[in-house]
Amino acid sequence: MLNYNIRGENIEVTPAIREYVENKIDKVERYFSEDVNANANVNLKVYNDKQTKVEVTIPMKNLTLRAEERHNDMYAAVDLIVDKLERQIRKHKTKVNRKFREREGVGVYFAASQVATEPETEEEYAVVRTKQFDLKPMDQEEAILQMNMLGHDFYIFTDAESNNTNIVYKRKDGKYGLIETN
Repeated sequence: MLNYNIRGENIEVTPAIREYVENKIDKVERYFSEDVNANANVNLKVYNDKQTKVEVTIPMKNLTLRAEERHNDMYAAVDLIVDKLERQIRKHKTKVNRKFREREGVGVYFAASQVATEPETEEEYAVVRTKQFDLKPMDQEEAILQMNMLGHDFYIFTDAESNNTNIVYKRKDGKYGLIETN
């Protein structure tokens, strides 16, 4: 069973919107063979240009489903989100079933008869290049400068204060994010 946490930013989450979101996202539950007890975090955001953004995150024990969609129509965005979540589930199911066949005895998380699997090639996960480099101690501002100079979307560095390995990355909105490790 999915528990919902629906937030609206620049939009009031009306009972009609809540019901639509819950009914649509409930469709992904049919892919699970066992009762799933998870929280579905849904963020609805409306921008000045009347475009909406819908984000859904469903963290579970062995998998985190996450999708986001921008659209002029919020209801259409929710429909597209459900399609993305279903594709993620099918892809994960294919991967789990392949591992199950290779290592018999591992449990399967999804109802096998419910999903038509999409063919998946090994090339999707093939590593085509490997790089090795020393992590230079620096602060996050210097890491962002290094990332921008290289023209990359992310940069891994050692934090000069904590000595931990951290990652800075460029977000879709043009701002920067920081991932800190322990």
